[in-house]
Amino acid sequence: MEAIQHIHHISAIVGNPEENIKFYRDILNLKLIKKTVNYDDPSTYHLYFANNSVDNGTIITFFNWPNTHKGRIGNGQVERIAFRVPKGSLDEWAQYLEAHQIEIMITQLFESKTLEFEDIHGLPLALVEDDKVQSDQQSIIGFHGVTLLSLNPQETVKTLTTDMGLVKTSEDEGYIHIETQGEWRHHVIVKKQIADTNVRWGVGVVHHIAWSVPTNQAHLDWQAYMSNKGYHVTEVKDRSYFNAIYMKEHGGIIFEFATEGPGFTIDEPFDQLGHQLALPPQYEDRRDELLRLLPQIRV
Repeated sequence: MEAIQHIHHISAIVGNPEENIKFYRDILNLKLIKKTVNYDDPSTYHLYFANNSVDNGTIITFFNWPNTHKGRIGNGQVERIAFRVPKGSLDEWAQYLEAHQIEIMITQLFESKTLEFEDIHGLPLALVEDDKVQSDQQSIIGFHGVTLLSLNPQETVKTLTTDMGLVKTSEDEGYIHIETQGEWRHHVIVKKQIADTNVRWGVGVVHHIAWSVPTNQAHLDWQAYMSNKGYHVTEVKDRSYFNAIYMKEHGGIIFEFATEGPGFTIDEPFDQLGHQLALPPQYEDRRDELLRLLPQIRV
């Protein structure tokens, strides 16, 4: 099996969709590329954001649960999502976020200067500078990486390295650092200390991380390969813009494997991405009903 090259997308649970859009589109300057519904619960939105080029390796998605309980961060989840920003821009980003009344903390979490903060719904985020790309724009290049909270950190590391082909780069007292082998070099950090509690789904927590596979055949190969490794892998699910399979690795974290195609322009032209509610064929005859159920988005 060819090693996993990069993250495809990350999906988190947040609150009010208008607040969600204002934060990621209007403050972080990401592009809203898809306004659809949760295919397993069409009474809730599923919003997709990406960089301006809509590159794979930059896609963050949200399940909007506006009237539900706050989630609890714990074992069995991605804890913090880190974005990559242009070289030399981190101080400017710090001033910019503080001007928007966002509390920040400067750390060395990703083995370099890291700007940690939370979104409007308490989701842990971070910014890390790219070591090459420079830009005058207040922009996000894509994902830099994630931190993982595992019930069994060594087994999670084994899944990522032995089974998926990521590479361990270093280890310190608190963390094991791993990278994907592709061009993005996504940085995955497994926390060695096991938390006192397990994750509870709700607003402000990451639901799953999806790893990119290039083709439908490679997708089926990964399904068979991971099943033969002893993981319980789901059937292939058609998510319109990609095909998906899901599993829990042995530390309890939900891993998805998602195809790179067919992409996000199959039902909207590039310059109209995210403008209208895009529904999969199985829900198109319920459009009027769903529009009545879903909260209005006026931003």
